[in-house]
Amino acid sequence: MFDIDKLNEAFNFIDTGIDGGVFPCAAAAVGFKNGYRKIRISGNKRIVPYKEPLNINSVFDLASLTKVVATNTLLMRMIDKGLISVYDKVCEYLPLFKDDGKEDITIFNLVTHTSGLPAYVPFYKICSDFESSIKYICEEVKLNKVGVVEYSDLNFILLGKIIEIVLGGRLDKLSKEYIFNPLNMQHTSYNPKIGDFVPTEKYKDSDDIICGVCHDENARFFGGISGHAGLFSTIDDMIKFAEMLLNKGKANGEVFLSYPTYVRMIKDYTKGNSESRGLGWCIKGNTSAGGDLFSEEAFGHTGFTGTSLWVDPFYGVYIILLTNRVHPTRNNIKILRFRRIFHNAVMASLYGE
Repeated sequence: MFDIDKLNEAFNFIDTGIDGGVFPCAAAAVGFKNGYRKIRISGNKRIVPYKEPLNINSVFDLASLTKVVATNTLLMRMIDKGLISVYDKVCEYLPLFKDDGKEDITIFNLVTHTSGLPAYVPFYKICSDFESSIKYICEEVKLNKVGVVEYSDLNFILLGKIIEIVLGGRLDKLSKEYIFNPLNMQHTSYNPKIGDFVPTEKYKDSDDIICGVCHDENARFFGGISGHAGLFSTIDDMIKFAEMLLNKGKANGEVFLSYPTYVRMIKDYTKGNSESRGLGWCIKGNTSAGGDLFSEEAFGHTGFTGTSLWVDPFYGVYIILLTNRVHPTRNNIKILRFRRIFHNAVMASLYGE
């Protein structure tokens, strides 16, 4: 149960965020287990060098939401099909990943960000292409503390490569076949050809604005297709994905993810660590990312461009926030606090059981 007036008040924070320079625009959606949903489309998707309003069909760069919407979901579906196990060693698929303790790292370590791989490496500056970047991770990158949570793009770059090896294709086509088509997410893809694109940041070496092209430098260097970033989507498609999660793996009356897989995916495997991590997802646990009022069962993820998705199975609610807070510059980090405040206001609209 929820108070519609309080929910409306929560959505007013979107316009407050725009007025306060948190982001130029936002597409927000909140959905409940009973089927009710509320959507708000606000602001100008572009403010430099001219203004353009955001539309319901505008396409956002999801940034690191790619990790959970595409890569991790592919992994979960592969587990359901008996094609892979999270306790498989990475070196079973990438034989070069074998020295200095790497031979003991498992896919579980990748998806829980406990592999010891560092957070980031600028491959676009030091490697020649995607394959040479994979080789560089295997042979040159040193591990930090294994078992300690360190959120790392490298984990999902490797995971994306492993998925491609097992399923025999590129992530863009695999995601479409195994995720987007079954969920009818027709406006979600890597390297979208057409669409009402939401601009992100200025290119570093010019005044041109990145628009319809992957914002993440490494993913862009990889041809726009990677396990860690590169995906584009709309608010309507993200609602379809969120509703599948809220319905514990079911979509349109059919099983998309098995219930046991869903349950294991959102378990907190890193209690006592600096962050609570499930398989791919951030678990509410001891993290502040979701705000103050989510239950301990809540799980979610964020994206660098200003995107986020949180689902709370206990309260039966999901919250999607798509923004381009990096337009025209990534130096704006006001969204970090805004997410918490917005989530709190939405959750405060709930009452009873």
